[in-house]
Amino acid sequence: MLPETCDTSLFLALPDDLFAIISRSLSPRDMCNLSICCKSLCALVASEKIWLSQCDVVGIVPTRDLVEWRDGVLSYKALCRFLVRVKPLIGIWVHQNPELGNVVYVMPGFLSVVGCRIIPQELGPLGIEDGPILWAPVFEIIGHFDGSATFLLHGTEKGCDYFYPGSVKSVERNCNVLLLEVEPREKRNGHKLFSSKSFDHHPDEEISRKVCRSNSGLSKSQSVSGQSEAVVPFSRLAFGDRRKLLETVTDQVCLKVPDSVSGPLFPRLREDVEDFQKDVVLLLQRRSLLLQMYTFGSDHNSTDLKASAEMPADPTRLELSDIRKSLDHSSSCSNSLSGDDGQRHGNNRKSISGYFRASIKQILQKSSSVNGGRAISKCNSSSSDNRHTQLLEFLKSGDTIGLTLHASTLKLSSYRAWPNMHDTRFALYKLPMRVPREDQEYAGLWGGTFGWPPGRPTEDKPGKALFFLLLSYEETEGKRLLIANKILEGTQYVLHPNGSAMFMVNIDEPSLDLFPWDSDADSHPVNVKHAFMGEGIANGYGFRYPGSKPGSLFIIQNGLLAFIWKESRAVLTLQRLNLQELLKKGERVPALPPIANFSYLTKSYSNVFTGFSNTSTFSSSLREKKKKEKSP
Repeated sequence: MLPETCDTSLFLALPDDLFAIISRSLSPRDMCNLSICCKSLCALVASEKIWLSQCDVVGIVPTRDLVEWRDGVLSYKALCRFLVRVKPLIGIWVHQNPELGNVVYVMPGFLSVVGCRIIPQELGPLGIEDGPILWAPVFEIIGHFDGSATFLLHGTEKGCDYFYPGSVKSVERNCNVLLLEVEPREKRNGHKLFSSKSFDHHPDEEISRKVCRSNSGLSKSQSVSGQSEAVVPFSRLAFGDRRKLLETVTDQVCLKVPDSVSGPLFPRLREDVEDFQKDVVLLLQRRSLLLQMYTFGSDHNSTDLKASAEMPADPTRLELSDIRKSLDHSSSCSNSLSGDDGQRHGNNRKSISGYFRASIKQILQKSSSVNGGRAISKCNSSSSDNRHTQLLEFLKSGDTIGLTLHASTLKLSSYRAWPNMHDTRFALYKLPMRVPREDQEYAGLWGGTFGWPPGRPTEDKPGKALFFLLLSYEETEGKRLLIANKILEGTQYVLHPNGSAMFMVNIDEPSLDLFPWDSDADSHPVNVKHAFMGEGIANGYGFRYPGSKPGSLFIIQNGLLAFIWKESRAVLTLQRLNLQELLKKGERVPALPPIANFSYLTKSYSNVFTGFSNTSTFSSSLREKKKKEKSP
């Protein structure tokens, strides 16, 4: 065996380009551990080429995008820290309500990731690929100069767009639930709340430590903010208390969106180089202004984010120190609130502390009436008091309170590939996206409409309901099943429950049925590659328990799938979707109010996400069609 010094010398003698190739087999955490072995290795690992290679391995955006993102951070190491942090969020998130579908796709923005809700809609005359998909912003997570993360919830109130700034509590590596919460936190360093708000240059060792920590998949909130665990977690509070806390905090931290930051959230496709470069310039400017708003509040005039040594009070957090004394008497608090509330209400709302005191009174009153209103026995009375105590203990576990985004891993049961969701959590649930492989080549996201030939509706019949289906494989009783779960339905009123299986087929059982059409929309002959026996959704025992009827799935040569119900001859035609590309060509519409925009908990069977009629898609598609006809 060669001496250690010889091994190290050979290692250090490697050219940067060669070492960058070797480093692709290592994780960011491995690179950080390597940098603390000795000074020579630390200097070697500090190379920008090494960390560019690591950013590329993370795989969120292509290399050419990484080069453009580098302009907004201190180093590729800082950029890698951000990418590792947000990578588990990329993908499709859903909620059971409303039944038409609640699909939020988290995708790369510009030095950010953006949560975009796909609006239930009809398909325009240009089809899926060329017609604009309607979407609304839900949230953004923006990377700071040092690679730390900033959370901005989107919402619309009284016709105006707002941001609701908060923090990213933790992102677990295999997270499957995204929670909107309120978190008490203790101050650090006087009025500075956490170090990520400082834009001073971080030492190399500090960023290395943070990259390692981001890659470790820790689930505790102190790995982000350094705080102690709250005595009572937010999830343990009564539903009414959690909702009121979220309403109170969002009402106080909201920042009206100025015209200067109302531009695009992500660049358009690179097909038009000039437009793409314009988008990059606008997005760089927008990001700088957003970080300024996040750090100083919307009324601050400073434009130099790095110059200020003394930071103002954090605009994303509300002070709790002024009302902690009023929260000490948990048992008597709810009884004494109603007496003089009306007399002091006007004066209290003149300050944040007064507003919050009034809000806490409402929380406790509602908790008393809703959570304990039916309590006629000692046992129920005690339970209500316990809930009050939990709320007070929760609020007393910090000096400030603010919004947080928590990406957690929970044990969830599922039925036919659809997770069973909690009705009272302000949450989104991640759907596993299977990468197609040889034995599961049809897994993934598909979209389409009923009818044949597929594609473009006519002008006399402008719209067909657009369906999004997630196809996955499941093995049960020795059978390999392909299950197509509905996650979005563009009808006026819902036909089938959200998450229900539109069809299931046994991929080991060929179908002998013949495809009933000989040609497609362009009069090209139809070539069926495979056909499988299965069952499609049908009316059953009420809306919640649909039945099924036999049918066949046909695999057509041009990448289409067509499921045909044998009895009715109805056909559902699907094509594989690239949501990121569709959104970049899509049309943005206003969001809902902030809390409902994140997680819509009310049971609904119609489209609650937009006030636009479905003709919006049609008229937009016509404008696009005319534009294409005019172009040479």
